[in-house]
Amino acid sequence: MPSWQSRIGSLLIRTLVKRRPKEEEREVVRQLRSWLDDSRFVRRSLPVGLTARPSNVMGVRGEWLDWTDQTVSRTLVYFHGGGYIACSPLTHRPITVALTRLLRTRTFVPEYRLAPEHRFPAAVEDALRAYRGLLARQVDPREIVMAGDSAGGGLLLGTLVALRDAGEPLPAAAACFSPWTDLAATSSSLDYNDRRDTMFYGESIRRAALVYLGNASPRDPLASPVYADLTGLPPIVVHASRSEVLLDDSIRLASRARECGVEVELEVWNGLPHAWQMLVGLVPEAEQSLQRVASFLDSHLPFLSTRSAQDTLAVNRHFRIFG
Repeated sequence: MPSWQSRIGSLLIRTLVKRRPKEEEREVVRQLRSWLDDSRFVRRSLPVGLTARPSNVMGVRGEWLDWTDQTVSRTLVYFHGGGYIACSPLTHRPITVALTRLLRTRTFVPEYRLAPEHRFPAAVEDALRAYRGLLARQVDPREIVMAGDSAGGGLLLGTLVALRDAGEPLPAAAACFSPWTDLAATSSSLDYNDRRDTMFYGESIRRAALVYLGNASPRDPLASPVYADLTGLPPIVVHASRSEVLLDDSIRLASRARECGVEVELEVWNGLPHAWQMLVGLVPEAEQSLQRVASFLDSHLPFLSTRSAQDTLAVNRHFRIFG
């Protein structure tokens, strides 16, 4: 059963966020940006020992999270969600700060270009440049992991496919929170979870896809990685909620990855809002999910000699996972 904190959080999200989408593109964009970029919900403070600074990696703006008390070589690249239309490194600090703390990495969050000003494949181009910029700085790909939520999860997967196709070195592992993997909008959960999802209607997803894609094919594997050949991708962990409209995007992605021989772990959680990891510090399931994902990513990275975060990587064995 979901915690009382998550039930209250879901009720608030449903009340404040869930709206039927407008038909005009500019209204879709205005709605999403007003809902998802609301400064009242942005966490600006940082824990002691962690700093944030704007940066530029091979022409891609973004935010570095780094430690003041030691130098670490392990690097997390995080792709924020927001339907390819909204949000920023700042809005997603709850997740990026938590993963940086748990994994003891330095973290780069690209501020990739957003639609409709910059449609597909602009976001993929920026993601590729940012990753290649890290390699140009002599960051070892074996010490890089990637993570992303919602559209950021789909962007992560499309980036991995593009890197694989180009014959470039891939990161050690990846994590996706409720990834958006089918912009053709064929997942059945867009309809059967239309009322249960506390944040979005299925139609909201369909309209956001049109804003991002423009005239591009919705089945382009770099936009919709559920249609891609995923052979050769690194190990992937996926967390999703049973009640969200994007549930089948996660299930189908995991199934496709297994078909292609990719090591994949899928966990489906009950009664939680889309991308509930953003509620870390407010609902226990957010911390639990992040801990489990950090444990997965940590197991694929080189041993970290300074293990100050080891206690927080311990998995909560008493939490029931449905998957």
